[in-house]
Amino acid sequence: MSTADRPAGSAATASDVAAACRDADFVRLVAAADGDALAATGVLARALDATDRPFQASVVEPAADTARETEADVTITIGLAPAAGDCALPHGQQPVSELANAAASELAGNGDPVLALAGATTAPATPSGDLFEGAAAAGAARRPGVAVPTDDVADGLVHSTLVHAPFSGDADRAREMLSAVGASDATDDVDEETHRRIASLVAVHTVKPEAATARGAELVERALRPHAIDGPFATVEGYGDVLDAIAREQPGTGVALALGHDARESALAAWRTHGERAHRALRSATTGRYDGLFVARGDTDDLDVSDGSEVPVGTIARLLGDFRSPEPVALFVTDGCAAVTATDDRDVTATMEQAAATVDGHAAATSHGAQARFDADTAAFITAFREAL
Repeated sequence: MSTADRPAGSAATASDVAAACRDADFVRLVAAADGDALAATGVLARALDATDRPFQASVVEPAADTARETEADVTITIGLAPAAGDCALPHGQQPVSELANAAASELAGNGDPVLALAGATTAPATPSGDLFEGAAAAGAARRPGVAVPTDDVADGLVHSTLVHAPFSGDADRAREMLSAVGASDATDDVDEETHRRIASLVAVHTVKPEAATARGAELVERALRPHAIDGPFATVEGYGDVLDAIAREQPGTGVALALGHDARESALAAWRTHGERAHRALRSATTGRYDGLFVARGDTDDLDVSDGSEVPVGTIARLLGDFRSPEPVALFVTDGCAAVTATDDRDVTATMEQAAATVDGHAAATSHGAQARFDADTAAFITAFREAL
């Protein structure tokens, strides 16, 4: 089916996207603010550049209006819900970065499997064996240890949002933990046995806290046995963690990074800020448990957002649901904004939309759940959400 024959906003295949790009003189790419969508944008943009097709790329927040005046022949939206544009790659059963890589391969003869896999590791969907094989052929090699983007392992563990553990956001505690195996100054090029000891420590410290969840014991695996790469970051999974943070913290820098520009240091700085705020918020939040729902309420005074930055509610809710929530639905709420995630199959987007509407706010789906903005106080929003659930 051609782009013209497909209803606007309907989900596209990789071949649809390739055909739309091939037929266009100017392509507009609009991505959701998450690592999977940002990586997909970079993969497609690099293919467009390789085939001398002009393009424009941007990242938008949940519920943002993607319509604007443009000279583009086709607008491709990536990871947005509801799907929009002339051609849409929404989040679904396959990471959008993997779909984008397939489209790039059709368009330009090859994609970027390492970048695509980096994005795919941040998606709720599982990447296929084909993508892992493509990344391996491009130089990604699995090794023992932990998935961090930096050569300094302690720095990586402190700021990583792949796990939430006692060392998260606490540099002194991270180095103290590493010193237990003689690796307080560990770098990415330590021997394999040291890598294994560090990985074991991370796993134990992640599942050891009384508040840890059984789900966390499974998901800590995402941070172990990473794929090492010779690229802007030490590992594929660490690369993905940076992409997910920068998409939310500094979208413009994120686009530059995904396109292959030299934005490494700016991206790492944003990643560190993002991780510190997320872990601090989760650790200082006031929690409440209800039937099927776990709520964490954060105080913006504790979140260091005096510079006007956004509270990383999406990341906080994901960490809450993965590593601290004893209930299937996890809601993080702070002044004027909230995010929710679920570990079962319920539609939390519909619940969030109903709750937001009750207090005259608005909500939208995200890769891991939904987010909302509102002017009511947090107690009123929590009540509205509980009633909607």
